[in-house]
Amino acid sequence: MNKDINPVKETIKLYAKILRTPTFTGYENIARQLSPEDGYDKFLCEMMKLEVSQRQEGGQRRRIKKSGFPVMKTLDEFKYDRLEHVSESFIGELAACDYIKRKQNIVMIGNPGAGKTHLSIGLGMKACYAGFNVRFYTAINLANELAEAVQFHRLSRLEKSLAKVNLLIIDELSYLTFNRHQSEMLFQIISERSERASIIITTNLEFSSWTNLFENEIMVAALIDRITFRSHILNMNVKESYRLEQTLAKKN
Repeated sequence: MNKDINPVKETIKLYAKILRTPTFTGYENIARQLSPEDGYDKFLCEMMKLEVSQRQEGGQRRRIKKSGFPVMKTLDEFKYDRLEHVSESFIGELAACDYIKRKQNIVMIGNPGAGKTHLSIGLGMKACYAGFNVRFYTAINLANELAEAVQFHRLSRLEKSLAKVNLLIIDELSYLTFNRHQSEMLFQIISERSERASIIITTNLEFSSWTNLFENEIMVAALIDRITFRSHILNMNVKESYRLEQTLAKKN
């Protein structure tokens, strides 16, 4: 028999695998950190705390990976002093994710380069850390994915998937005009979430200009009514684009 193999340790590894508690294989590290007076209950408590922590971190990584964020942006990186109409403290309140628990929405309206996408991703990251499921789309990508789902007869599956999401982020509802079919599908997705789950929408256009995006004016009115009900409307207009500032800074 190989003297290097410890039957007890190997059995612990086996049980940890069966019970799906991989951190338990590192029990020796925990034992070294405790004093003899701590007792078995303290040892068990520390082992369980480590396992919970590892599972939470793993869940956060999975939720962030599944979210579809185009880049990773945090709220700590955001330059709040550029905002003229929204305070850092208010964004901090939103970061607590109570609006998701209350099934409320956030609409960010502002000129290009104001940081709307950055803030929406940052809030989405906070939601992932808090245990919520998040999906990020640009408006045109969501419209195209819905149209593709119809074409390949999997719209029902996509709708069910989106219905399970706690926070749906629709970015850049601004640039392109949607045809009637796209408008109807976006309307349906947003309508079904009304008072059931949260949405963050970023746009360059005031609500009065949304008729430039969608063909049906009556649908636009109904869409705005659903989006703004129980919502936080953020005025994100700034004097100068952040991207322009960065470009000028590099040239200088």
